[in-house]
Amino acid sequence: MAKQNVSEQFVDILVRAGVKRMYGVVGDSLNPVVDAIRRNRAIDWIQVRHEETAAFAAGAEAQITGSLAACAGSCGPGNLHLINGLYDAHRSMAPVLALASHIPSSEIGLGYFQETHPELIFQDCSHYNEMISNPQQMPRLLQTAIQHAIGRGGVSVVTMPGDIASQPAPEKSIEHALVTSRPTVRPGDEEIDKLCRMVDEAKRVTLFCGSGTAGAHAEVMEFAERVKSPVGHALRGKEWIQYDNPYDVGMSGLLGYGAAYEATNECDLLILLGTDFPYNAFLPSDVKIVQVDVRPEHLGRRSKLDLAVWGDVRETLRCLTPQVKVKTDRKFLDRMLKKHADALEGVVKAYTRKVEKHVPIHPEYVASVLDELADDDAVFTVDTGMCNVWAARYLSPNGKRRVIGSFSHGSMANALPQAIGAQFTDRSRQVVSMSGDGGFTMLMGDFLTLVQYDLPVKVVLFNNSSLSMVELEMLVAGLPSFGTSNKNPDFAAVARACGAYGVRVEKPKQLEGALKDAFKHKGPALVDVVTDPNALSIPPKISAEMVTGFALSASKIVLDGGVGRMVQMARSNLRNVPRP
Repeated sequence: MAKQNVSEQFVDILVRAGVKRMYGVVGDSLNPVVDAIRRNRAIDWIQVRHEETAAFAAGAEAQITGSLAACAGSCGPGNLHLINGLYDAHRSMAPVLALASHIPSSEIGLGYFQETHPELIFQDCSHYNEMISNPQQMPRLLQTAIQHAIGRGGVSVVTMPGDIASQPAPEKSIEHALVTSRPTVRPGDEEIDKLCRMVDEAKRVTLFCGSGTAGAHAEVMEFAERVKSPVGHALRGKEWIQYDNPYDVGMSGLLGYGAAYEATNECDLLILLGTDFPYNAFLPSDVKIVQVDVRPEHLGRRSKLDLAVWGDVRETLRCLTPQVKVKTDRKFLDRMLKKHADALEGVVKAYTRKVEKHVPIHPEYVASVLDELADDDAVFTVDTGMCNVWAARYLSPNGKRRVIGSFSHGSMANALPQAIGAQFTDRSRQVVSMSGDGGFTMLMGDFLTLVQYDLPVKVVLFNNSSLSMVELEMLVAGLPSFGTSNKNPDFAAVARACGAYGVRVEKPKQLEGALKDAFKHKGPALVDVVTDPNALSIPPKISAEMVTGFALSASKIVLDGGVGRMVQMARSNLRNVPRP
């Protein structure tokens, strides 16, 4: 049997860790690793057009599967392109292994062609970031990097010079058993007892949920029923907690809607469950706050805590719920449910009158129709900006759908690359990229990746020829919009020129048929929808206080722009509310 080189050993370890593909762009120092992948049937090399796409795609794959994903960039400029997507994966807690190949080891530190210092550059967007300086290091260093990415949830970066990658692998390398899943963490009895006492003493309890409630829907609902608690959520908690939720009071934050803000500020005890919600201005300062999180570094960094609980949300509630006393007073819960339903119904009217005739098309209408037509288990990837607003307002979670976006890092151009990673995990599952024209054009070259691999991603392009979220930011700051307009082509024609299905929609009556046809198409498709650039820039009601920046009252009114099917759910939840 031929002796392995370091690259082959590197790839074998990735395969043992469950990696099924590596995204990247080939080149010089990376070539030995790509060649090792070519000869290994257990892993695929996915050629993208930009390394930033590679990192975004790997991050999305990791979020969909919960398993380790991988990406790579060649020396210098190649791996530098990874950095934005790696920041996003790291802040999304997606387990990603990034290979930053490097210049020849003998030339490091001498100003060689394309020399950079990856061990410094990637330090801020990784849990582990080390360079392999000799073949003896490689197995243990890569295994350590994998354990960091999976165990801590985030990015590990391994830098490897091209000449090291081509050298013979060590004869007797140690193969450790690899950890490929994370354990659950149970709080101590003392913390559970303290939390139990606080819940029992409070008359009005509110739960505010983030992405840490994934897998804990049943436990959250059981606890909410026991203590008669309204349940609000952050954007990243929406897909996990909003569906089948009779206690739902909506979302808080800059994109907030409904009664979530009131519920979190008018309670006696606010329990933050698995959320690292960044906008502390929306959190109360005069109520008791408990935070439950599996990552202790998140505890207390957004608000003053009366109790910090280090633990997995599901395990914490399993311990806590049987111990707390059953509350019978529903007055606070019912009042918040009614306020939530009234708030949703009020804003719906402003954006649903005669939308079928409005030209340019209301983007709210596009999102609403998309929500109705998409599969029950569709994966939506959502561009940062106004597409975040449409996703927050109109996509209806059901426990099977997924919504992936740059919700923590807030990067442009994330939706198309993330759709690539999501689609590779399952070609038969519907993947829809909700792209803005600004984000789409930033990494538009990787639309060709869809065509090259015949990935059936459906790109729904909200084309308003502007950076409309930035325009909104300027509006509420009292500034005139500047530098926000885009001169766009006919994107459907561009899609067809690339070899994909493309259709342009300029009138509302064309929309439903265009989406249905695109969804039926077996390959990649793009629906270029010309939407109203003034949507949300001029809200139905405006006051002088709004033009002061993203203050609480301003942002709530400016961004109240329709809520799709959520109003029906909110009204149905009121059926159990006693009438006076």
